[in-house]
Amino acid sequence: MSYLSLSTWSLHRNLGPLNWTTWNDEQKSHVVQVESQPELTNLLELPSILASKGFKAIEICHFNFPSTDPDYLQKLKNACTEANISFNTLLLDYGDITSDDEVRRNADINLIKKWIEIASKTGAKHIRIIAGDSSPNNEAALERSSDILNNLIEFAKGLGVRIITENFHSLTSTADNCIRLVKNCNEELGLIADFGNFKGEMKYEEIENILPFSQSVHAKPEMDSEGIPDEDEFRKCLDRLVATNYNGPINIIYDGPGDMWEGIERVKKIVESYL
Repeated sequence: MSYLSLSTWSLHRNLGPLNWTTWNDEQKSHVVQVESQPELTNLLELPSILASKGFKAIEICHFNFPSTDPDYLQKLKNACTEANISFNTLLLDYGDITSDDEVRRNADINLIKKWIEIASKTGAKHIRIIAGDSSPNNEAALERSSDILNNLIEFAKGLGVRIITENFHSLTSTADNCIRLVKNCNEELGLIADFGNFKGEMKYEEIENILPFSQSVHAKPEMDSEGIPDEDEFRKCLDRLVATNYNGPINIIYDGPGDMWEGIERVKKIVESYL
């Protein structure tokens, strides 16, 4: 049975400073750029808040971690356990494993491995890895991504974490590439279907095509300038869950203006009729 989950992206203006990872090409190293945001909600308090609102699970973006010290990671794990909230996915929002720059690619792979270890320590079931920024028509990049993902899958297995990717960034901007990657990894690679990432006339068909391979859904509606969801359009996406017998977390995604909790509730109200 499907159940409610929340991505911390839906509260990105509420959880304190955002720690963005970027690549400095001159220094050939990673740097962290801090974007100031108020801490209206402490991340350690969020699991119990979600439980009180009827959520069963959480996805946490890597840039929302205020610390990766072992003590903090244990506290986060405990907070989820005590609230009976499943930490489904750590969303790593950085990395290009298809880069032609070997130095950057290897550095990114090492960084990904560190975040897999962090996912393991926090009790996350999955970690979302970006499959690559290369063109969706780049066959060599698709093969490179497949090979590296297979290696990361083996690394993560020993830590009790499953690698999952998403129709996110250029390489996986088509359903065909998403499915090919899953099959190239012997279906040990998980998949997130994000409603907001496919565009154009084929959007709904593309969503429906990847749902049978997906363990998670990002329920992101199109919205107007006031943050009001286009309900008819959103239901066209949600109807695909019924058509494909999807059974898993439905992650509420709200990134519109105004009060983020109010925006989350508007999206949640529509999603609840599909649970």
